[in-house]
Amino acid sequence: MNQPTEPKADKSGVRRHNLSLVLRTVHDAGETTRAAVAARVGLTRPAISSLVEQLLDLGFLVESGKTFSGQAGRPGTVLKPADTGPAGLGVEINVDYVTVRVVDLTGTDRVHRTEHLDNRAADAAGVLARAAGIAAEALDEAAGLRLAPAGAALALPGLVSGGTVRQAPNLGWNEVPAEAHFGKALTALRPATAGLPVTSDNEANMAALAELWSGSLGAVRTFLHLTGEIGVGGAIVVHGELLRGAHGFAGEIGHLVVDAEGPRCRCGSRGCLEQYAGQAALLASAGAADVRDLAGRAEAGEPRALTALAEAGRMLGRALSGAVNLLDPEAVVLGGIYPQLLPWLTPALADELSARVVSGLWTPDAGRLRPASTATDASRGAAALVLHDVLADPLTYAPQ
Repeated sequence: MNQPTEPKADKSGVRRHNLSLVLRTVHDAGETTRAAVAARVGLTRPAISSLVEQLLDLGFLVESGKTFSGQAGRPGTVLKPADTGPAGLGVEINVDYVTVRVVDLTGTDRVHRTEHLDNRAADAAGVLARAAGIAAEALDEAAGLRLAPAGAALALPGLVSGGTVRQAPNLGWNEVPAEAHFGKALTALRPATAGLPVTSDNEANMAALAELWSGSLGAVRTFLHLTGEIGVGGAIVVHGELLRGAHGFAGEIGHLVVDAEGPRCRCGSRGCLEQYAGQAALLASAGAADVRDLAGRAEAGEPRALTALAEAGRMLGRALSGAVNLLDPEAVVLGGIYPQLLPWLTPALADELSARVVSGLWTPDAGRLRPASTATDASRGAAALVLHDVLADPLTYAPQ
């Protein structure tokens, strides 16, 4: 019996694919020429020229001067992604702040706003409405820069799936339809955004994507990413793809139990990692007002601060060693508050990894513990996620 064959792509489908291929090639290069694109993607120069002209007409690419290869022949015209037109709107909602970014196709932040808010006891719909208000203000500014949102992506703490925050213990949220609340509030404030695609994911996943796409990991494609905030979030990237688990909840390292008899956690368990290494726990243990104060006390050699940081490092190492033994990543990336505190966290953390990881690859001098890049927070990852959709199918986001 003959097996059914896959339907063949029609001519328009092939062209859509090739437009995406060319746009992604120029985007990844930053600046390039038609000839270089043709050599990279394996299409003929006439085909590349036709595709490039369409992308120029639609406003996805711009031309900028000439480049000389040093070889015989005419100089090539430089192609770059446009810094106007479709943009990504990234919104991070956390326990004590909301951050909004608008990022253009070149990957440049064009608008960046952070508002510090105590969202712990606030109504979920109200928090999302306030975030929509900040986003609306950011979009008004972006419009003056000739940028239009191709979509919005929400980076949210806790367990997120299907547009809903299933559980966010540090916010007190349960079964909150975040995408619907945010979209409705944004449309009410800015009617032009009616129908704007809104997506959402866990904030640690978004931060990991930012690190993967815009960070300084080099060839590393398999890593664990921790975000230290009020709690501790985690994300797992394997061969350049997020490992989400069966229900989209993978990576909740903050709720790994490191001491079964430890303090009660908001999630209902005892001795979770974030009860030792989360921001709130660390500051309380050290008697510090904020992270800057904690770092200053540690720098001054204050025993209470040093003890709190050493204990946090030890518990981080205990949790991470189990994850490393299970997943065998190339690196562990520490984001959020952790880069500021690494000088005092690292000794105990590295010792735990060295003692507990069975591969022998995680010695204190192995260089596998890395601070997150400075511009790779969850809001940037959220905005980049929108732009990846644009790059995958530019015609869907072309001006009508």
